[in-house]
Amino acid sequence: MIRVGVAGAGGWAEVSHLPALRRMPEFEVTAVATTRRESAERAAAAYGARHAFAGAEAMAAHPEVDLVVVSVKAPEHAKVIRAALDAGKHVLSEWPLGAGTAEAEELAAAAARAGVLNAVVLQGHHLPGARYMADLSAEGRIGRIESLALVASGAPLGGGRIPESLEWSTDPAAGNSVLTVMAGHAVATLERLAGPFAELSARLPRHHDRVAVGETGRSVPNGVAGQVLVHGLLAGGASASVIVYGGNGPAPDPFHLRIVGERGTLTAAPAQPGMYLNWADWSIDLSGEPLPVPGSYRTAPADLPPGPAASVAAVYAEIAQAVAEGRPARPDFATAARYHRLLTAIEESAAAGGATKEIA
Repeated sequence: MIRVGVAGAGGWAEVSHLPALRRMPEFEVTAVATTRRESAERAAAAYGARHAFAGAEAMAAHPEVDLVVVSVKAPEHAKVIRAALDAGKHVLSEWPLGAGTAEAEELAAAAARAGVLNAVVLQGHHLPGARYMADLSAEGRIGRIESLALVASGAPLGGGRIPESLEWSTDPAAGNSVLTVMAGHAVATLERLAGPFAELSARLPRHHDRVAVGETGRSVPNGVAGQVLVHGLLAGGASASVIVYGGNGPAPDPFHLRIVGERGTLTAAPAQPGMYLNWADWSIDLSGEPLPVPGSYRTAPADLPPGPAASVAAVYAEIAQAVAEGRPARPDFATAARYHRLLTAIEESAAAGGATKEIA
């Protein structure tokens, strides 16, 4: 049994981590932490945790916590991660790992020194559809990959209006933008499917200098891009094109993913409406033939419907297996640091007018 302490037990954790953990017998939520004692106690009572903390540092040090889950806002990730590493605890962090590449690399190095299991919530590595599509490609079903294209939504971020609860996301330092979140998940998923980027050229259009805040009548300065446009070459020689666009909708438009090989084409789209690339069940097509994803690819509990909880449960299934086998979890902090470097390359290319950047 892996005893879990969840830092940031409200918001996202309430619709993803906590429902997932409740249904997984390998885990027990023993502690929760929020910024206020009252909300922590409510979360503890709701999910049967024995301990509630106003602050993650004390939770990380508690002897009944084996794994610290970091589900706070991105600028606060590093503080909680360092507390967990100092206490010798395993760590699962939400994406992005840190507030920028330098911090992510420092956290990856600290985790390596600590010698504990460390992992990042990049669900595209574990989704049944993504894993099945990667296997189809690896088996040679479409031959050598020649090109890959993805179009995906970043709503409700990046448009001319933003929910009041996400007003803080207009600050680039917040780490919660179409680039850092949605495009980060997108490129991580694509590299899982077809291999790493070798070089890229990018643009980051920002169509709105100010954005309206919900229905408040207020507007605030906006410092983040509303679209991410990336063109590049993968290490295997295939071309790649990625468009992640912002919007005002409460749910994302359907994504579309196409991988063209020398002998065929794989396509994927969400099986349910209103799902992000890294949440959805995928409908997969091989050169015009629908291919249902075999049930053996599903690692989340069967009673979890498609969505945030099921996608995060697949991450926990990977952690449980890694602990049982005594191996690193995938993707770990070192892999996350690579994705941060990829986002930095996108920013640098865009700042240089789309200049080509090689990826180390």
